[in-house]
Amino acid sequence: MTQTPTIAIVGRPNVGKSTLFNRLVGRRQAIVHDQPGATRDRVTGDCSLGPGRRAHLIDTGGLVPGDDPIGLNRQVLIAVEESDLLLFVVDGKDGLTPADERVWQELRRSGKSTILVVNKADTKLARANVHEFSRLGIGATALLSAEHGSGLPDLFAAMDEHIAEAPFEPDDGAPRLAIVGRPNVGKSSLLNRWVGSERAVVSERPGTTRDPIDTIVEHEGTPYRLVDTAGIRRRSRVEDAPEELAVMMARRQIESADLAILVIDAAAGVTSGDLAIAGAIWELGRAAVVVVNKWDLLDGDARDRLDDTWPRLASLMASPGRVNCSAETGRGLDKLFPAVERALEGFNRTLPTSEVNDLFKTLVSRHRPPSEQGRPWKFYYATQVTTAPPTFMLFANRTMSRSSTYRRYLENGIREVLELPGIPIRLVIRRRS
Repeated sequence: MTQTPTIAIVGRPNVGKSTLFNRLVGRRQAIVHDQPGATRDRVTGDCSLGPGRRAHLIDTGGLVPGDDPIGLNRQVLIAVEESDLLLFVVDGKDGLTPADERVWQELRRSGKSTILVVNKADTKLARANVHEFSRLGIGATALLSAEHGSGLPDLFAAMDEHIAEAPFEPDDGAPRLAIVGRPNVGKSSLLNRWVGSERAVVSERPGTTRDPIDTIVEHEGTPYRLVDTAGIRRRSRVEDAPEELAVMMARRQIESADLAILVIDAAAGVTSGDLAIAGAIWELGRAAVVVVNKWDLLDGDARDRLDDTWPRLASLMASPGRVNCSAETGRGLDKLFPAVERALEGFNRTLPTSEVNDLFKTLVSRHRPPSEQGRPWKFYYATQVTTAPPTFMLFANRTMSRSSTYRRYLENGIREVLELPGIPIRLVIRRRS
C-alpha cells in the first residue's frame, strides 16, 4: 500500500511560511489549538503534486533555536520528525541571516531531504542576495514569490523529484493493523503488552516513503502486521502534540493499514480528538476496533462521561467493535484478537450477485425511493465489485448524490442485514438508460 507523503514548511519567523502554505493548498486554512504551549494557529492541509498525487502539508511556527519560552520549537521539531520532506523558507530580501543559519543547523540534524525556498524572489534586492544562500550547502533551491505565485512550477518540480511514489509491498497475506489514537491514551502500553505476549519477529520490508520497520505478531498461527511499529512507539512518547498534528500522524498509519485499532482513554471519555481520528478511519474506508483503555481506572463520574460521549463515536463509525481493557495489566486484552478477526471478516465479505440483488430489492421495497421532478429513482440491478471495504455497483435510472439520505439508508440497510457493524459500505451508482 502507498502512503501519502508529508511535507513540513519550516524556517525562522516572518519569512512567508503561512503565505506559501495557503498558496500550495489553494485556500486560507487555520485550525486553532488552545493547548498551553502552542498559542498560535496550527495548520495542516493537502496539496496536489500532479495527477493522482497528493501530499500532506504542515505549516509550522517560526523556529528560534535556543529561545523557546512557550515550547513552540518542540512543536516544530515534532513536525520535522514526522515529515518526509522539508521546505526551508528564507526571505530573499533579507539575504542569509544568522537566524537562518541557526535554523539550518537545527534542521540538518534530522537528516531529512530539504528544499531551500527563497521567498520574495521577485524583487531586485532578493535577486541580488540569492547567491548568499549557497553557503548553506542545500542543493535543491526554488526561487519564488509566495504572495504572487510566481516560481511555483520550479518548486513543484523539485518536490516531485524528492518524493517518489511509495512502492507497492508484495502481499504476504498478513492483515495490516495500525494502533492509532491521541497522545497519551496508552498506545505504547497496548503495543508493548501485545508484542510481549505474542511471538513477534521484525521484518525490515520497505512499504512507505520512509521505510518503516513493521512488526509481525502471530496469534494462534495467524500472522498480523503492525504497521510502522517503530513510528508508533516513537510518536506515543509525544504527549504535547496538538490534536491536528496527532490526527495527521494517525492518518499516515491508517492509510497503510487494513484495520485501525483506535485507542481511547476511558477516563477522558470520547474527545474531539478521538472523533477526528475516527472520522479519518471512516473516510479512508478502513475496518476498525475501538479499544477503551484504562477501563480499570473508571469511577462513577468517568463512567457517566464515557456513557454520555460514546454514542457520538458509535454513530460516526456505525457501531464498531469495542474492547474494554487495561493495557497496563492486560485485563480484557484476550477479547482484542476476536474483535479484530470479526472486523476483518466483515471487511473482506464477498456475496454472490444473486444475493446482492435480492438484498437491494428488499431494501428498495421497504422504503420508497426519492422522486426528482415527479420521476422516482428506479433500481435495476446490483453487483459487488470489490471488498475491503465491501463495495457494490448499482445500476439505476439516475445517479444519487453522496449526501443523499436514501444512499445512507441503503448503506445502513446492507450493513444491518449482513451484520457488519463498524464496516464501511461503499455504493457506486451508475445511470443506465
